[in-house]
Amino acid sequence: MPRPLRVAIVGAGPAGIYAADALMKSDVAADPGVSIDLFERMPAPFGLIRYGVAPDHPRIKGIITALHQVLDKPQIRLFGNIDYPGDLNLDDLRQFYDAVVFSTGASADRALNIPGIELDGSYGAADFVSWFDGHPDVPRTWPLEAEKVAVLGVGNVALDVARILAKTGDELLPTEIPANVHEGLVANKALEVHVFGRRGPAQAKFSPMELRELDHSPNIEVIVNPEDIDYDEGSIATRRSNKQADMVASTLENWAIRDVGDRPHKLFLHFFESPTEVLGEDGRVVGLRTERTELDGTGNVKGTGRFTDWDIQSVYRAVGYLSSELPKLPWDEETGTVPHEAGRVVENGEHLASTYVTGWIKRGPVGLIGHTKGDANETVANLLADFQAGRLAEPAAPEEDAVTEFLASSGVRYTTWDGWYRLDAAERALGEAQGRERVKIVPREGMLDASGA
Repeated sequence: MPRPLRVAIVGAGPAGIYAADALMKSDVAADPGVSIDLFERMPAPFGLIRYGVAPDHPRIKGIITALHQVLDKPQIRLFGNIDYPGDLNLDDLRQFYDAVVFSTGASADRALNIPGIELDGSYGAADFVSWFDGHPDVPRTWPLEAEKVAVLGVGNVALDVARILAKTGDELLPTEIPANVHEGLVANKALEVHVFGRRGPAQAKFSPMELRELDHSPNIEVIVNPEDIDYDEGSIATRRSNKQADMVASTLENWAIRDVGDRPHKLFLHFFESPTEVLGEDGRVVGLRTERTELDGTGNVKGTGRFTDWDIQSVYRAVGYLSSELPKLPWDEETGTVPHEAGRVVENGEHLASTYVTGWIKRGPVGLIGHTKGDANETVANLLADFQAGRLAEPAAPEEDAVTEFLASSGVRYTTWDGWYRLDAAERALGEAQGRERVKIVPREGMLDASGA
């Protein structure tokens, strides 16, 4: 009797789980069957949704419900707290699996090479997001001494950072934030948050709903300068062809023409201001210099030579995420991705046998979480085509217990899907005691203990 197809997926965020789902829905799942193991470096699954989505966005976190249904299937196992390549490397995985799919995402900040970016008080958005999302591997405190803060970038991450900085700690208390994050935000001194984009309203990468949510807080006064509402032929074409861009521009127009209200925290959305230097004294941020830009007819911008110095004590760059290089795989330094052809990893022009990528490690950190599903379907389709064509390498030990015996012999402490249910119950119990839905457990050891690792 033929054995099931054995697949390892490295990374148990949405990308990896969507790949598992695509495998489960394939004809191969019926005959000869599939057996899927997900390996995740965190003790808990769900990746970006748990550690990259702001705590005041329960609607997006609701995607976990659909991912739960996938991981509940008996053909799928979860191994949490497993580091690649420290606990399992590519050679190890090839011993146990017909195919390996990498879906490790992106968690670092893309660099912004302007003078002063290294000053004390200048931060990457990804690090701040990890802090307020209770990531176990970042410091438990965050310096929130600045009364005037700049956020560089006009995407949804920039909005998340700006919104969390502009809200009060007590306003965020009903969410899942742990005690250390609540304490930090209660002490936050920010009264003004300035978001800077070098292009115009039609080029902003905000989602319409995320943008409108800024104005729902009783503590945040959103302010847009009427002079920043400008469109050229390229911008008008963008609005006509892209409904989301049109909705964003319309929202910004409405905010630009209204009177400024009296909500205590001011959040300014600046357009046509290109950051050129972070200003410092004694090694600390004391300001931001921007150059005014103008549209060139195509929707792009050019500098005008007019500069403004802004009174700012802290700067957060939200100019994109960057994936980390994966040992034993080829790497494109420029894009921060693994070279591939439709999900098949390519090295020196040849497909690296039995090795695949999906999600941000495949296409870069762009798009919404849902876009990852199409990635997964493409990658899995090619994996299955290789399987049916006999192109996958035969593993030495494909039995399901071979990998668990390997981990046991290595002394690795790992979590399971049953362990997630225990951790989930523990976090909900912490929340119930405070009249909240959940309070996230932050320390890795605490997560492992609650999971029964």
